[in-house]
Amino acid sequence: MEFYTTIQDFTGVYSQQPFMESLRGNAANTRHKKIHWMDCTKISGTDCYCDDDAQVELNRLMDLTDSESCVGIHFFDNGNYHYNSKLWTDRVQEPFDLVIFDHHPDMQPPRFEGILSCGGWVKEVLDHNPFMRNVVLIGVADHLIDEINNEPSAEFEKYSDRVTFVPESALQNAGATSLRGNEIVETIEAVTAQCSENIYISIDKDALCLNDAVTNWDQGSLTFTQLEQTLRSLFASHKVLGVDICGERAQNQDFADGMDEGSADALNNELNKKLWETFYGL
Repeated sequence: MEFYTTIQDFTGVYSQQPFMESLRGNAANTRHKKIHWMDCTKISGTDCYCDDDAQVELNRLMDLTDSESCVGIHFFDNGNYHYNSKLWTDRVQEPFDLVIFDHHPDMQPPRFEGILSCGGWVKEVLDHNPFMRNVVLIGVADHLIDEINNEPSAEFEKYSDRVTFVPESALQNAGATSLRGNEIVETIEAVTAQCSENIYISIDKDALCLNDAVTNWDQGSLTFTQLEQTLRSLFASHKVLGVDICGERAQNQDFADGMDEGSADALNNELNKKLWETFYGL
């Protein structure tokens, strides 16, 4: 399958990852026309919230990428920039279902009226994208799902029948009974089987366990092997229109014992390399 790759660099974190730096070098080489590097470090109004001027500039840069005839893979820094999935899915012009791996539902009403945020971009897609049919959220922390279900807002109730959660506990329970680790894949397959033929995949690496990724948000328990098996299954059973990947460590981040910036970057570098190679091997 043919892919193009776009890297949106907001914080400079990719400069500490040799694999991502190799993609930057390829992007600068005119022979590699399907690799694009977007320097977003000087765009103001992007951290957690994306203001109107920033959206205009990001969309201008996105217009420069060549997405025809191939699936786009988009890397865009840490979880504070997950709202870019809203901007990329805005470009889809056919019906699709949105499959999201995330430890958070990202469905909060905006703190400031009308502004796009990393914590509310899914709600924005549900509210405004005419081609998006349903959302499947995989690996969300159970207590966050409980908060939505126990005190549903009037806004959520209007599209609750379009949102399906696969909570973190369901994945943990499946993994506990698995000798080969494929029960988690089967759990997700049972849900995504109800999706339409076209799907768009958005991955926040905070759904993954600390052995496989280091992000700037609290993390779940999915392993890379389980994620990889699931991705292969989704590509085999659906037409994938695009893939987004975020979840790097943040600048000046506090780390758990035994972890620092260097070890976090090394782990995330390896994960990004494995994800990229997985997609190009499909």
